Amino acid sequence: MVVLLLSILCLPASQLRAQRPQSIISPEIDSQHRVTFRLLAPNAKQVGLQAQFSQAARPMTKDSKGIWHVTLGPVKPDIYEYTFLVDGLQVVDPSNSWLKVWLRNSKNLVEIPGDEPMFYEEQQVPHGTVHIHKYQSKSLGVPRRLYLYTPPGYETNRDTKYPVLYLFHGFGDTEDAWTGVGRANLIMDNLIAGNKAKPFVIVMPYGHTPASPPVMQSIGRYGAYEKDLIEDIIPYVQKYYRVSSEQKDRAIAGLSMGGGQSLTIGLGNLDLFGWVGAFSSAIPEQQNLDKLLAEPESINEKLELLWVGCGRQGFLFEANQKFIERLKADKIEHTSHFTEGAHEWRVWRNYLNELAPLLFKPDK
Repeated sequence: MVVLLLSILCLPASQLRAQRPQSIISPEIDSQHRVTFRLLAPNAKQVGLQAQFSQAARPMTKDSKGIWHVTLGPVKPDIYEYTFLVDGLQVVDPSNSWLKVWLRNSKNLVEIPGDEPMFYEEQQVPHGTVHIHKYQSKSLGVPRRLYLYTPPGYETNRDTKYPVLYLFHGFGDTEDAWTGVGRANLIMDNLIAGNKAKPFVIVMPYGHTPASPPVMQSIGRYGAYEKDLIEDIIPYVQKYYRVSSEQKDRAIAGLSMGGGQSLTIGLGNLDLFGWVGAFSSAIPEQQNLDKLLAEPESINEKLELLWVGCGRQGFLFEANQKFIERLKADKIEHTSHFTEGAHEWRVWRNYLNELAPLLFKPDK
């Protein structure tokens, strides 16, 4: 080992430089919102880019150093997923550590900044705190994790009890999705700083339940998760944080699978939740939905807000349309918010930004 080290140290400086790995910047964004992607793959025969802002895969060009590259744009400011295709195989960008993991699939993320700060960007405003907790779920019999956001001033406003939003991720995601990709904490920081939203705590649990026992497996039935939320998570949060225990100060919302959970749990527990939000939701199956909507007058009396949003290009748009038609037919008060967009985080970040200012400001 010593001999090898001495041999390396005695090499000419030119050879030492040649042995260093090439420094590759990818992605690189210029002032015109153009973005360049690069990948070192000297032995690859064909490399392409799959990006969320491009409808089709884009071929990349190899230079003399074996670096493949492509420049696209200008690209509309937002956060996008992308991956490389190397000889037909999907490959993440080794120069970019920002990854979105979904089930067994990983994709890189790239943020195209706006000329002015975007609503989800970190700005020069007071910041809240994201806490990570592990708790023992007695109902599920396993340790679980949750993320929790406290707004700016929480540590010093010791006499204040805060409203709380229970915010759920979608199928295949984990409890860090709403902070890592959804930017929920930064969205709230910016809204609060602009006096657009009331300060409140956000609780982001893990939405999947263990594979055993079998009754807890189903994505379509949320009984096990509902039990964990009501019997374990809410008491845990109320024990360790200064949050209000009143129904009017407790909201529930989620996206996709989490939207289905928020509708099922929220409408099924009107004594616990005064606000329900659903983003591109997996609508409960008919039999369960009939039970949840069986008493329209009670829903209208107890809920301050039922907010339903969905992107028109999303695969759950038709189901959400039918859900809204059902609410209208049953004369259940609600706010529907259909927008352009697919089943994606770009839609859901906007929905949180639009829902949050409405919460905990009763107009009944």
